Amino acid sequence: MSAGMLYLLGSVVLDIIANLSLERSSGFKHRAWGILALVAIMAAFALLALAVQTMDLLIAYAIWGVLSITGTALATWAVFGQRLNWISWLGISLLILAILLMRLGS
Repeated sequence: MSAGMLYLLGSVVLDIIANLSLERSSGFKHRAWGILALVAIMAAFALLALAVQTMDLLIAYAIWGVLSITGTALATWAVFGQRLNWISWLGISLLILAILLMRLGS
């Protein structure tokens, strides 16, 4: 696995952590969680910036987006019990298909 892909995956993990922390912060009522969300998202974008040094921005950002959305959906289900309906899962599936098609086209 390339360094760019490792940076990208690290960025995705940090983005999911930021999203979960933001939910825990309850609109920044719990400041520590809010601060963690801000730090994690800044670190996520720093890693994304490193990733795009070795891959096209379009592909990196598209992969980052779909993995972050899917990961956040799964994490909020596991941590908070939030569930998506079948239409939402269909939408995520279409996003994944779109990323695969974009990757094949590049």
